[in-house]
Amino acid sequence: MQQRRIGPFSVSAIGLGCMNLSHAYGVPPPAEDAERLLLRALDLGVTLFDTAALYGFGANETLVGRVLKAHRERFTLASKGGMAGVRDEDGVTRRVIDGRPEAIRRNCEDSLRRLGVEVIDLYYLHRLDMNVPIEESVGAMADLVRAGKVRTLGLSEVSAATLRRAHAVHPIAALQTEYSLWTRNPEIAVLQACRELGVAFVAFSPLGRGFLAGGVGDVTALDAKDIRRGMPRFHPDNYARNLALYEGLRRIAEGRGCTPAQLSLAWLLAQGEDVIPIPGTTQVSHLEEDLGAANVQLDAATRAEVEALINPGTVVGARYNEATQREIDTEEF
Repeated sequence: MQQRRIGPFSVSAIGLGCMNLSHAYGVPPPAEDAERLLLRALDLGVTLFDTAALYGFGANETLVGRVLKAHRERFTLASKGGMAGVRDEDGVTRRVIDGRPEAIRRNCEDSLRRLGVEVIDLYYLHRLDMNVPIEESVGAMADLVRAGKVRTLGLSEVSAATLRRAHAVHPIAALQTEYSLWTRNPEIAVLQACRELGVAFVAFSPLGRGFLAGGVGDVTALDAKDIRRGMPRFHPDNYARNLALYEGLRRIAEGRGCTPAQLSLAWLLAQGEDVIPIPGTTQVSHLEEDLGAANVQLDAATRAEVEALINPGTVVGARYNEATQREIDTEEF
């Protein structure tokens, strides 16, 4: 597979987002299926695996660590802290954003233990804690680098201004934010800032949480715990209108001899050598389809056609609800 750079690391042009195997989209797959998918990704040349303390409240890191530990030298391992599960007095685990230095140190130690490794290659601040200056959070992460617990630092879901402030404290190797045909927010300012600073851009949800792959038909049939139920774009009325965009994408892909998912990922790859999408899936067949995007070449006319079809002016609904949006430090259209 083609290679791209994240700091000192050469990684596959398409990585694997591991969240789906433990978190967010309803009941996760059986352990044996998740293990099969991780190992198949490795065999197909994926060398960037992305997990987080939050995913499954630690279960995803445990899974990734257990399955891939024997192959540790073959891939770049990314995880995230600063947002994790905390058990309250009633025994209920809830998500908490905590960017204080002591929380980041604790999150990292917990991640190292679950992953079964001595060092994490790329360690992200999962969310900016609005109550903690980014300089304090990144300062604590820099201490982890000096202690040999992590090799490089990343940020997730932050603005260009926050990136610049963080980078002044310690070099940032990668910035991770949602980016796809139907979520173009990074084009406002973050992509440019990354390029000025030499920061790789890692695109999560590059298939629009399944939309661009045709993976969501009837949104009313989504699992009760599926996070898409709370996202405005997936509200039934909005989604019905967005489906017309998918049909157009499907026709364009058919004419180019690829699938909508491959077309969408190829579009992202064409945005620059510094852009690395990390699609996630629970099915090996979808994994193999996604990785096939590395072989799809798009001409300027096709890129213009899909951009005219799916863009901030044609997509209906915000990507997050109001409560979640208040937690996100990103530029918005």
